[in-house]
Amino acid sequence: MQLGKTQILTIVKQVDFGVYLAEDTSKEERVLLPRKQVPEGVQTGDELEVFLYKDSQDRIIATTIEPKLKLGEVARLTVKEVAKIGAFLDWGLEKDLFLPFRQQTRKVQAGDNCLAALYIDKSERLCATMNVYDYLRTDSPYEKEDHVTGTIYQISENFGAFVAVDDCYSGLIPSREFFGQLSVGDQITARVTAVKPDGKLDLSIREKSYLQLNADAEAVMKVIEEFDGVLPFTDKASPEVIKREFSLSKNAFKRAVGHLLKEERIEITEKSIRKL
Repeated sequence: MQLGKTQILTIVKQVDFGVYLAEDTSKEERVLLPRKQVPEGVQTGDELEVFLYKDSQDRIIATTIEPKLKLGEVARLTVKEVAKIGAFLDWGLEKDLFLPFRQQTRKVQAGDNCLAALYIDKSERLCATMNVYDYLRTDSPYEKEDHVTGTIYQISENFGAFVAVDDCYSGLIPSREFFGQLSVGDQITARVTAVKPDGKLDLSIREKSYLQLNADAEAVMKVIEEFDGVLPFTDKASPEVIKREFSLSKNAFKRAVGHLLKEERIEITEKSIRKL
C-alpha cells in the first residue's frame, strides 16, 4: 500500500465504523476506510479504488475522494491558512495539506494560489513543496516558436526565471531574456526559443526582434514623456540603468531608440534623448 497514491484495495473486514482494506486477503497490513466513505452495498471481498493519506492522529487512512494532488504530481492549490509552523493548503480532503516554511519559494498568505508538488517527508508524512523543479515533466508537445502559458515558480539571478509550462512541463526564461518586472507566482505567456535535448524548454516573454520593435519603441517613448520629454542619458547608458528604467536589454533599447530616430520622433544630444 502506497501513501499518497490512488490504488485498488480489497475489503477484508467490515466493522461498525467502516471497512478495512488490504492489498489482498493474505496480507496483515490493513487500512481503514471510514463508514461515511463506504459505498452502499459493498461486501467483503469487493475491490475499491482509494487514496491513502494520514489523518490528524498520524494514522494511515483511506478515502474514496479524489485529491487535487497526488505523489509526484504538480497542481495549483489554495492557501487556507498560515500558522506558526507553515501554511496549510486545500487539496480536497478533510485534513489540509501542510506546506512547511522551508518549502516555500515565496511568502504565502491565506487565499493565495500556489503551485505545489506532493512529497513524503522524513517523518513519513505527506507534505507540499513549492520547489517543483524535480517534479516537472520534460515530454511537452511544444516546438520552437510555439506560444505557451505557465507559472513562474522560482527566480535565480544566475539562471533566470523557472517556469512551469501548463503547470506541468519544465521551462526556463534565461537571465539574458529576463528583464520584466515579474515575480514568483505570476502567470505568463511566452515563446519557446529552444527545446533542449533533455526536453526542457527555453522561453522568452518577448517576440522576435522585428515583431517586438514597435512595442519596445512605444515603451521607450512613454518613459521619455514621463521625464518631461528629456531623458537624462543616451543609448550609451549602462545595461543596469536601461534594465531599471525600461525592463529591456541594452540591445533592445538601442534598437528601439534607432527606430524612434528613424521616425524622427526623438533626437540624441551629447547627454540626453529628447522628444521632438
